Amino acid sequence: MAKGRGGLIAALDIGTTKVVCFIAEGDGHGRWRVRGIGHQAARGLRAGLIVDMVQAEASILAAVHAAEQMSGETIERVVVALPSTVMSSHLIDLEVEIAGHAVADADIRRIYAEGRRMFLGDDRAVMHALPVDHSIDDAGGIRDPRGMYGERLGVSMHVVTAQSSPWRNLELCIARCHLEIEAVVASPFAAGLACLVEDERNMGTTVVDMGGGTTTMAVFFNGSLIHVDGFGVGGLHVTRDIAQVLETPLVHAERMKTLYGSAIATPSDARELIELPRVGEPDGVQNVPRSLLVNIVRPRVEETLELIRERLEKSGLAEVGAKRVVLTGGASQLQGLRELAGRVLGRQVRLGRPIAASGELEQSGGAGFSVVTGLIAHAVADWGEVGERDAGPDAGRGTFGRLGRWLKSNF
Repeated sequence: MAKGRGGLIAALDIGTTKVVCFIAEGDGHGRWRVRGIGHQAARGLRAGLIVDMVQAEASILAAVHAAEQMSGETIERVVVALPSTVMSSHLIDLEVEIAGHAVADADIRRIYAEGRRMFLGDDRAVMHALPVDHSIDDAGGIRDPRGMYGERLGVSMHVVTAQSSPWRNLELCIARCHLEIEAVVASPFAAGLACLVEDERNMGTTVVDMGGGTTTMAVFFNGSLIHVDGFGVGGLHVTRDIAQVLETPLVHAERMKTLYGSAIATPSDARELIELPRVGEPDGVQNVPRSLLVNIVRPRVEETLELIRERLEKSGLAEVGAKRVVLTGGASQLQGLRELAGRVLGRQVRLGRPIAASGELEQSGGAGFSVVTGLIAHAVADWGEVGERDAGPDAGRGTFGRLGRWLKSNF
């Protein structure tokens, strides 16, 4: 990994239930410390997408202002997370003739630029273009081909695209907050950078970020991001199920889920009574057994885990990426979730929290802050992204990649 970035870095995670802003300072060697934190209840957002521009703008401004107050700094640029519910993953192969000369930087830029250009259009925007593997004359597994001789240079790339409309709405909302977007990162990619250790990224791991309105996932293998996906079901759906069945206000349903909710039943649940109010009856109180609460929570959690399993199987990367699953995000803290996930997914599962950075504020280490922590990690390090500045002449037609075929044939 290249030398890290120094100076002030601001990250913004705009979720369904909360907006979080971190202001951190990098030391130029890949390390950083958080100097300011701001978080605000989200308004005007649904499934991570903006549905009310005015309310979303107010939530963002409040979170940014709180982080600025704590850090004593004023920010102008932010690194932003975008949910993978609006994203698509593409594994492609490209080749360019090099006529026997040594591979130069210009050859690298040319082939990378073609990979990006294949997916540029009015309805899609390129969020990530990540080289995963290089080859010289069909000999793959080359990390850095510069200076090597051959007739053909090849690259396997993972290109992540997003629907243009949701992205433009987010861009407009942030601009209305007088902020400039420095970079955009797929939210589960950021969560993986925050929670996975290097061995997990190399051996094959799926990180699942369970948020309030969405569940997103990223597959890592051989140190690279090779797939992102997501769907619009999250912890808020569990809360709404509780509120509807028990006829209690949402705020009390959320409290009951946090304090007493579980994905696994125990023999004592039927004997434990929980007191909670009814909707529209300020003085009316009901007592329900904890077993009833568990019976409401578990079906929705099972549905979410089954959707994760189905999405991974559909991607064709279930074997390489789901040997190990790391659950993170605010909704991952539900009691018994790890055990149930292990049964449904049939994989080794652990709960993930952000790996502490030097000087990190204690309150920033919770699983609900994985994405925003990963945004900082992405900003301070060089992850080899192919940028728009790498534009060059055409390099040839891309196809579903050698990497993709290799993954499908070997696992």
